[in-house]
Parts: sequence; C-alpha cells; structure tokens
Amino acid sequence: MQIFDLTGRRALITGSSQGIGLALAKGLAEAGATIVLNGRDETKLAAAATEIPGATTLAFDVTDHAAARAAIDAFEASTGAIDILVNNAGMQFRAPLEDFPADAFMLLLQTNVASVFNVGQACARHMIGRRAGKIINIASVQTALARPSIAPYTATKGAVGNLTKGMCTDWAKYGLQCNAIAPGYFDTPLNAALVADKDFSAWLEKRTPAGRWGNVEELVGACVFLASQASSFVNGHTLYVDGGITASL
Repeated sequence: MQIFDLTGRRALITGSSQGIGLALAKGLAEAGATIVLNGRDETKLAAAATEIPGATTLAFDVTDHAAARAAIDAFEASTGAIDILVNNAGMQFRAPLEDFPADAFMLLLQTNVASVFNVGQACARHMIGRRAGKIINIASVQTALARPSIAPYTATKGAVGNLTKGMCTDWAKYGLQCNAIAPGYFDTPLNAALVADKDFSAWLEKRTPAGRWGNVEELVGACVFLASQASSFVNGHTLYVDGGITASL
C-alpha cells in the first residue's frame, strides 16, 4: 500500500551494526528507504552495510552531544536530509540495586537516555526547518515494568518513554511525529545470556501470552508504520511489541 511506502526517504538508525538496529534498517530498506547506519565501530558498520543495498555509514558516538550534532549537520550539508531517525542505541547492565556500580548507572544514562536527546535534537533542528520528520525511539517493556537486578535500566527506559512524549509536545507543531517502540523479550546479542539460560527461557515462555521469545523481524512492521505516512496523526505514543507480556499478570 502506498501509505506505507518509504521510497525517497532517508533513515538514520543508531546502533545498527547488529541486533534490533540492523533488523530495523533492513526492514526500512525493504519498504523503500535509503539507509544510514550508525555506530562507533567502523569495521562492524561496513560489514553491516554490505547486507543492505545502497546503505551508507555514519560513525559517531551517540553519547557525545557535540559529536552527534557535528556529524548530522555535516551529513545534511553534504549528502541530504535525514527524514527518519530511529534512536536504537542502548546497553544493559545487571546487578542488585544495592550493589549497582555508580559508574555503570551513569553509563546507562548516557547510552540509553542522553543519546536519544543528543541525536534527536540534532536531527530535529533540520526536520523543524522542513516541517516534516519522523523520530522513533526504542523503548522497552521496562518502560512500564521492572525486574530484579535492572532497576537503573528500567529507569532509563521509563525516561525514553517520557522523553518521547516531550518530543511530541514540543515538535508536533512543526510537523514531526515522535513515537516509541517498546520491544518485549527478543532474541538479540544483548539478551544472549538470557536466551541461553534454560530456566529464564522457561519462565519467559510461561509469562508471555504468546509463549515464546520474539524474533527481531517482528519489530519491522511497527517501525515501518511509525516511519510512514500511515502514522501521520500518531504522536507521543509508545507501541508495545511484546507478545502480550504487558497486558497480562
């Protein structure tokens, strides 16, 4: 359907050399978008780019506000508009809250929250001038729920959900749609230890109404929807893609 077609649009996906970011990049490309991959490891980015025809790379540290703005400003000036931004870069660290290292907490804040602000603001400055743009932030079921040993991660993903609302509130008047996707438990490199844990996987299968882990390709439809004209009046929303885990006790 034409309303979902992304032909002629350019999408920047942060943290897209592997996992969810790479899957979303491939899905947006299949919908017609031109893809810009981001990460800090240029070798991994170059390898990922070979999997997506026409993809380019833009390496910068999303936790560095000045570096993010400089990279995006230079890209817009030399190459062209970034029409779609997917703020996907993120990290996890597990420890009991009473023993959680302060430096790990600060790193989570920088990687999971500050990066969304840094790259979102840098792209929005250009989108506002064009009075059009799509920003999709990757949240989590932990935007709404908590589990033992990941309280700071839960705090960061709650912040992503509320920052998404704030982006909408400030920028919708300029023609931007700012939404979030909240994945449930997906089989990704970030969750490799949990996937390998038979006890955890058994618990997850019982806890999730769908009865299984998610596959990263199952996030693509939500991303294409939020990146396309189909979501032109959807703003400030967090879309849970979680097999029903947030709907059921």
